[in-house]
Amino acid sequence: MTVLSLPEPSPAEIQAIMRRGVPLAAEWEVEVLAAASGTALVRLPFRPLLLRPGNTVSGPALMGLADVAMWAALLSVSSGRDESVTSSMTVNFLRPAGAGPVLAEARIVKRGKRMVFGEILIRAEGSEELATHVTTSWAVIAPS
Repeated sequence: MTVLSLPEPSPAEIQAIMRRGVPLAAEWEVEVLAAASGTALVRLPFRPLLLRPGNTVSGPALMGLADVAMWAALLSVSSGRDESVTSSMTVNFLRPAGAGPVLAEARIVKRGKRMVFGEILIRAEGSEELATHVTTSWAVIAPS
C-alpha cells in the first residue's frame, strides 16, 4: 500500500497564508523564517507601536506572536490547510523582550484528532535568554 505524503509548504507560502488569515500579522509584518515538521521560527520586527512603558515589546504583542507562530507550525504539517483555533494559552513572562525584533520558536508537542498541544519560546533577536514561555492547546477543525 502506497501512502501519499502531502508536500510541506515553504516558509514563504506559510507566511502568505498566515498574513491572509490573520491580517494583524500582516500589519505587524510578522515573518516566517522557518517552518517544517511541526515547528516554526517566526520573527516580529521592531515597531514602536508595539512597545509598552518601560521600552519593551508589550505582552499583547508577544501573545499574538506566540499564537501565529503556533499556527505556522500547524500549517507546516497540514499542507498549508489548517483551520484549528486556539483553545487555551498559558503565558509566563520571564523577562522583558526589549525594544527590538523578537523571535518565537513554536513546536507541536502532541497532535491528536481533536486537540493539538504546543509550546512557544520567545526571546529577543540576538539573545539566548528566554523572555516568554507559552503553552497552548488548539481545537482541531477540519478544513472546509
